[in-house]
Amino acid sequence: MSERELTVDQGQVAASGPRACPIAASLGVLGERWTLLALRELNYGVHRFDEIVRNTGATRDLLAVRLRKLEKAGVIEKRRYSQHPPRFEYHLTGAGEELRPVLLSLAQWGQKWVADAPSDTFVHECGYELDALYICAHCWEPVTRQSLTARPAGSLPEAPDPVLPGC
Repeated sequence: MSERELTVDQGQVAASGPRACPIAASLGVLGERWTLLALRELNYGVHRFDEIVRNTGATRDLLAVRLRKLEKAGVIEKRRYSQHPPRFEYHLTGAGEELRPVLLSLAQWGQKWVADAPSDTFVHECGYELDALYICAHCWEPVTRQSLTARPAGSLPEAPDPVLPGC
């Protein structure tokens, strides 16, 4: 058996080494406080370096390193807004935009479980406080631990495009 070969024991997957998974891979790009706080600011519409520094509390050098890493990973892009001196803004790419639910989930979790968390409230355009809910885009059922099974990538047939209820 190779070092990365998996074995199954009563429905539990065990590996002889660390489990390779998309969470671990994502944390390789995002898994650090200043990175997530910079992404928070970009999601709030803050794009200029000095404002991101001020709002996160990160040092300039530290933030510059984190932003370069996010840019290299394709999560953000730099856009020039001044020629002389050369100045740039930072904007989310499609990959960065897709992190919004992750950030909202972290905020919701912090409001619920961290005793001294500030209590920012996110209000949806419908006028009510946001209470994010995860549902399956194919069957519209809630996503729970019991409704999920981890399977190797590429082991399922391609799913049809999701259909909105009532369509």
